[in-house]
Amino acid sequence: MTIRSIRFDPKPAVEAAAATTVHEWYQDRTGAFSAGFWASHPSEIAVSYEEDEFCVLIEGTVELTDASGHTETFEAGASFLIPSGFTGTWKSVTAVRKFYVVHLPKAPADQTSAPPA
Repeated sequence: MTIRSIRFDPKPAVEAAAATTVHEWYQDRTGAFSAGFWASHPSEIAVSYEEDEFCVLIEGTVELTDASGHTETFEAGASFLIPSGFTGTWKSVTAVRKFYVVHLPKAPADQTSAPPA
């Protein structure tokens, strides 16, 4: 096993024209598990999660609104999980920086088998 040290740059360079910055630090061989750093200028995007994502917010304020209109607000210091199947909006109210861990669940067995001939 190889263990890598991860060095965090507290103020990564962000291009003015880019809305987000992503530094993926790790991804397993299957592509189902990854971890990294994400930063965003204030923005709002529609999201539809196929993966489970655990977030640790280190700067800023985020509003997550689900498809039914329910909104949760998270501020720097908060940790939260966005489950697979969540649809709605992610709003970076202010500039946001977070650490994330993502897991893409396996498809149910009936979805991975070949269709009948």
